[in-house]
Amino acid sequence: MKKDLFQAIADPTRRAILTLLAMQALTPNAMAEKFDMSRQAVSKHIKVLQECELIKPEQSGREIYYHFNPKKIQEIDTWLSKLKSMWETQFNQLDNVLLNLKKQKK
Repeated sequence: MKKDLFQAIADPTRRAILTLLAMQALTPNAMAEKFDMSRQAVSKHIKVLQECELIKPEQSGREIYYHFNPKKIQEIDTWLSKLKSMWETQFNQLDNVLLNLKKQKK
């Protein structure tokens, strides 16, 4: 079952993991050290992020490095852009209504 992108990024630890991985690929052990948490706890966060395709694993010898997937973040940005555009339209319409009301009162 695929996880929801917004549920995945709702967690502050997962957002922090994404921020780290945006700068460089890391192993689960390296992530665990940066967050002062167990590897098992980090693995649970990794699993959620991987199920949403926000990160991708890459085997390198005996280690697995996780990489940030910017294409998936683009989906969030696209959604937010549409939402912003819709709200801007609504506010512009409200501005016009208020301007017309103000002119009628004069």
